Amino acid sequence: MNFQAIKAIYFNEMARFFRTLMQSFISPVISTSLYFVVFGAAIGSRIDEVEGISYGSFIVPGLIMLSVMTQATTNASFGIYFPKFIGTIYEMLSAPVSFLEITIGYVGAAATKALFIGFVILGTAFAFVDLSIAHPFAMLAFLVLTCLSFSLLGFIIGIWAQNFEQLQLIPLLIITPLVFLGGSFYSISMLPPVWQIITMFNPVVYLISGFRWAFFGTSDVSIVLSLGAITLFTGLCLAVIWWIFRTGWRIRQ
Repeated sequence: MNFQAIKAIYFNEMARFFRTLMQSFISPVISTSLYFVVFGAAIGSRIDEVEGISYGSFIVPGLIMLSVMTQATTNASFGIYFPKFIGTIYEMLSAPVSFLEITIGYVGAAATKALFIGFVILGTAFAFVDLSIAHPFAMLAFLVLTCLSFSLLGFIIGIWAQNFEQLQLIPLLIITPLVFLGGSFYSISMLPPVWQIITMFNPVVYLISGFRWAFFGTSDVSIVLSLGAITLFTGLCLAVIWWIFRTGWRIRQ
């Protein structure tokens, strides 16, 4: 394992993040504050509790998942797409660096950035609502796994994309709607029976439900199913990345 190569890729990506640290810090704080004003105050005034939890507190896991999933995907996709766009990826591929080391460097940096955003939003939430975490270690584990898995997805998107429009296509048109329809701001039990069944085909439901369980000890889906879903998703992403580097698809072609 070439740890020097991993370190170089990782710190190069993190340096780009720290150059815009204030933007990366202020943007999620403002966005989260607006969500609490709109959902917590406006809608929360009409919905006192959801499953025995105040509505303002109930939406916190969904807000964190929304930002973490989109940030992890966007950061990882841009991180690998830009070297491909300017042609420097060929220098990396010709160097004594394996596909595993390249993946660890880029995905690790994207996951770190998303994790930072997640903690920023969590800290902001404490300023608005009375929040407690029932299972802090489970919460951290879900958060880290989500950051890693969606960073892997973003890495795949960055290799697949052939222009900047395609780079934003999946995060905007697929991931964000799935998060909104995955129980981020409501409980699945609040839906009509038919829509409850349809919603269960949304994979994001299992991630948000498991993350919410870590906060409040209650969820729409079994915690075992949530863990199984995120483990399966991570494994599929790893398998796709292995195939990409093995065949050279969209890299050497």
